[in-house]
Amino acid sequence: MPKIEFDFQPLDQALQADTFPFAKFQTTLKQGTALIQEKYHKGVAIDQLVRARARLIDELLVRAWRHHFSDASGVVLVAVGGYGRGELHPASDIDLMLLLENEAAFEQQREPLEAFLTALWDIGLEVGQSVRTITDCVREAEQDITVATNIMESRLLTGPLALFESMREATGPDRIWNSREFFEAKWKEQQARHAKYEDSVSNLEPNIKEGPGGLRDIQMIGWVVKRHFRAETLQDLVLHEFLTLDEYNTLIEGQNFLWRVRFALHTLTGRAGDRLLFEHQRALAAEFGYDDDSANLAVEQFMQLYYRTVMELSRLNEMLLQLFQEAILLKNRLDEPVQLNRRFQQRNGFLEASSPEIFKHTPIALLELFLTLQQHAELKGVRARTIRLIRDHCHLIDDAFRQDIQATSLFMEILRQPEGITEQLRRMNRYGVLAAYIPAFANIVGRMQYDLFHVYTVDEHTLMVIRNLRRLAVPSHNHEYPLCSQLQQNLPKQELIYLAALFHDIAKGRGGNHSELGQEDALEFCRRHHLSEYDSRLVAWLVRRHLLMSMTAQRKDISDPEVIQAFAEQVVELNRLDYLYLLTVADS
Repeated sequence: MPKIEFDFQPLDQALQADTFPFAKFQTTLKQGTALIQEKYHKGVAIDQLVRARARLIDELLVRAWRHHFSDASGVVLVAVGGYGRGELHPASDIDLMLLLENEAAFEQQREPLEAFLTALWDIGLEVGQSVRTITDCVREAEQDITVATNIMESRLLTGPLALFESMREATGPDRIWNSREFFEAKWKEQQARHAKYEDSVSNLEPNIKEGPGGLRDIQMIGWVVKRHFRAETLQDLVLHEFLTLDEYNTLIEGQNFLWRVRFALHTLTGRAGDRLLFEHQRALAAEFGYDDDSANLAVEQFMQLYYRTVMELSRLNEMLLQLFQEAILLKNRLDEPVQLNRRFQQRNGFLEASSPEIFKHTPIALLELFLTLQQHAELKGVRARTIRLIRDHCHLIDDAFRQDIQATSLFMEILRQPEGITEQLRRMNRYGVLAAYIPAFANIVGRMQYDLFHVYTVDEHTLMVIRNLRRLAVPSHNHEYPLCSQLQQNLPKQELIYLAALFHDIAKGRGGNHSELGQEDALEFCRRHHLSEYDSRLVAWLVRRHLLMSMTAQRKDISDPEVIQAFAEQVVELNRLDYLYLLTVADS
């Protein structure tokens, strides 16, 4: 598809006059912006749109610069940050650096510099600018990894190429922030950013840019590629064998989807912003062509695509950063593997498959892996290549697999472990194993609940309920909810309440009563996993009645003896009451 072309001829003619043609600049900017919006509504590829916006701004800035500078031998106009990458959304920051040869150059160019910046504001370009010498760049980049990153992404707009290249060389990995130091700093930066969002891709008002699995995670990959491999595009990851072609395509498709969402959000609101607030989600769903159906609102369908996209991007980010760690931090320092069992070994603190063929020959190892992680608390995680193997072999989890006594025994053993239940269920969800093993769970992965009572998607909420129950099971948290902790730790079979939590919302989005449908799923699952009939029916009853206690307490008069009598008649047993009470607290 041909690139978007702008008409600069009227502006160029006006620039031949001595006076600065403010009106022509404003008109050209307005017409160019309108053309991009027209192409957006016609469905032009989003990568063309964000690059066209950057090109439009490039052309305007360069023309304004040349009008104000008859001699700019000691100063360079540089695009930095996202603009430096050549990516601009409708309300993105336009970040500039005015690079000076030395302090004397600033005094010599002060008047045209000030006139240039004033002109930009007058024509409607809100820019962020810094003024630095090469010495300033080196000093500030050494002190601040964010400055170093911005400079690394810098792009020459106009001015002496030699001055720009001198700055790039002075701030390159051979001088400051070598690839090892850079990677360590950026990894810590990402961990802190993820912690701010509670390490969850599933917040119901997500941040497209900063949240886990968002655009910043993709940029993080690009920064490491540029710093370590001196490469310019993510496609170089395929050449360096860090990504398969399919994974690269998934990465780019995810980036383009997030770009389109961000572009649409800026267009909708008319301002910069990266958070998908409830008030904007319906309009965006309509913009993306979704309609309500009998079981799902349009906004729920749109947001499910969003959550599944960022979940996949988060997985790719995790895998790539671990591969980078091995290539950069552990280069020539990989330990010899230590065998854990016949199928798995430990290397540098991470679990790995003992053979690339292990899942092909022994599919049951797809579950055994998570039990092995629980039983070896010293392990820090799963090696990236093994994560890839898991994803590549999830299709082996079929009906025959789910009926296999080894599989059912392993899954129940995971739920009975003293430690690591929540962590490994989260990992199973992240790697796609949980949805493959429990097909009904696949329907709630990334499924939002369009109300103000839930903070996370259904799958994330489900895992949070299990996390809450696990906290009650750990004595070190006894002080938080003493009665609940006592009850939880005295349950005869804690795995039953984890199963009830796993299934309590599993039928959401299917139409009908989700508690009744979930009860059927839970009963079938428990019987297939060889639980006793009593235990199976207890779990199914908990799923069916998981709202009973909260509805009674919140919507009925609990001082009325008849209300309490009706509640007691449904619960019947003290054992049921304990389980129901704990599930209600964890679900609140």
